[in-house]
Amino acid sequence: MSTFLATPPKPLLAEPRTRGELVTIRAFLIIPFAALVGAVTFAWGWGVSWVDLTIAAVFYTVSTLGVTIGYHRYFTHGAFKAKRALRVALAVAGGLAAQGPVIGWVADHRRHHAFADREGDPHSPWLFGTSPAALARGFWHAHMGWLFGRDTTNVDRFAPDLVADKDIRTVDRLFPLWVAITAGAPALLGGLITMSWWGALTGFLWGGLARISLQHHVTWSVNSICHMVGDRPYTSRDRSTNFWPLAVLSMGESWHNSHHADPTCARHGVDRGQLDVSARVIWAFERLGWAWQVRWPRPRRLARLANRA
Repeated sequence: MSTFLATPPKPLLAEPRTRGELVTIRAFLIIPFAALVGAVTFAWGWGVSWVDLTIAAVFYTVSTLGVTIGYHRYFTHGAFKAKRALRVALAVAGGLAAQGPVIGWVADHRRHHAFADREGDPHSPWLFGTSPAALARGFWHAHMGWLFGRDTTNVDRFAPDLVADKDIRTVDRLFPLWVAITAGAPALLGGLITMSWWGALTGFLWGGLARISLQHHVTWSVNSICHMVGDRPYTSRDRSTNFWPLAVLSMGESWHNSHHADPTCARHGVDRGQLDVSARVIWAFERLGWAWQVRWPRPRRLARLANRA
């Protein structure tokens, strides 16, 4: 008589970050933020032009959608199927947001959903208690503090499908190139459009570093604010909330309670009047034939998920 033993799950965490990796990550977090603060403080009104703002807006839109549609709704949750060219383009566009390589990002976010607001969640604001001091510590941890730690999510456990994908492994490995492009291309464009070194400098400052920092804090705000403040119209196993003031900058990601209630849905702003730019772009991809089997919200499911408390 044969005895079948269940295969134990792979470890939650991988090897911790090295000192060099920690220094690199902290530089990515601190330098753009310092540039954002410096730009707003010293350059606003005279050191920014419509060229700078246009470049920043274009890079912000493309790279943010790379994260919201690509990293998040497609790679993490499989909200739709995509042709190979779109799949690769979304992975590259997400890399331009400088939020980390695609495989690690997806692994972290799948772990977040597996343990949302419980032990094991990499960035819950509720891990330290509910006192004012604990919530202040939790907010910092959820917003960006967790990125300063040495823990790394085990991608073989949480993203084996992406690890096995040759195209995505290549895009993931080239992440330093995408960061160099997202920081350097605005400077190049600013210099060429204005035909000046000053245009190159302000393009780098506003379209590069300051824009990257703004993106970082918008994404981190979904992790922190959208688990602490807002409405909870749908039932979920965690404390996720909908926070409307972030809807535009986050391209629809701040309808976070709706998302946690139905994670594989391609639209997060499921109720009337809830702006979700990412969902509209996915709709366009579907109309063009680049995406299919899109998981749009279903009224019956939404009715079952509605929070009647």
